[in-house]
Amino acid sequence: MKLPPAVDLPDADLDERSSGQRAAARGARGALHKGQQTRAAILDAALALASQMGLEGLSIGALAEVMQMSKSGVFAHFGSREELQISVIREYHTRFEDEVFFPAVREARGLPRMAAMFERWVRRVSQEIDSGCIYISGAVEFDDRPGPVRDALAAMVQAWHAALERAIRIAVEEGHLRPDTDAQQMLFEIHGLILALHHDARFLRLPGALDRARTGFARIVGHYATAKGRRVVETGAAA
Repeated sequence: MKLPPAVDLPDADLDERSSGQRAAARGARGALHKGQQTRAAILDAALALASQMGLEGLSIGALAEVMQMSKSGVFAHFGSREELQISVIREYHTRFEDEVFFPAVREARGLPRMAAMFERWVRRVSQEIDSGCIYISGAVEFDDRPGPVRDALAAMVQAWHAALERAIRIAVEEGHLRPDTDAQQMLFEIHGLILALHHDARFLRLPGALDRARTGFARIVGHYATAKGRRVVETGAAA
């Protein structure tokens, strides 16, 4: 099954157009005919199930039971378990964009935008402590299992990483980070904070994990920041 191209996240300057397109799409949902509404309801339930049980725990039968539908009724909307899993990944990615990426790129270019992306990412992880992050849990499930589901999941994660890396490079262009900043290394360190946060907050249930993640981000930025960048951090606005 071929995955449609993901939203071009790295092009942060297209946020206004992208947001407008999404607003129009949301408005159009009110006009969905019954079949589309049913599919959307099934997808909502599937996403909730996958968050609790993982993508591998998602099945047509389990979903039919939750929806109080026949298996054939659910099957008619997705066709296969694989298609269902990929649809859930796409829906999760769409919601991640709406909650994390698009609001963040409305901030000023450079460190303000970078900081907003990280903070919104942290908030989303904190909201998923009881349910789990499909990006993270899915990576554990499919890291050594090639196929369309893994490809779909990897494409979504890579799109988000590319967006964050682009934000880091913009911060360099704006003079907020040192010219010799290794964007990929910085991205690696920031992603490591999110993985540690998810582990300590969800698995170990350690208090203070959110504050430690934010402290870690401040240290990373402080290591790479220029004098101009530090002023931006202190004032909370572009300098």
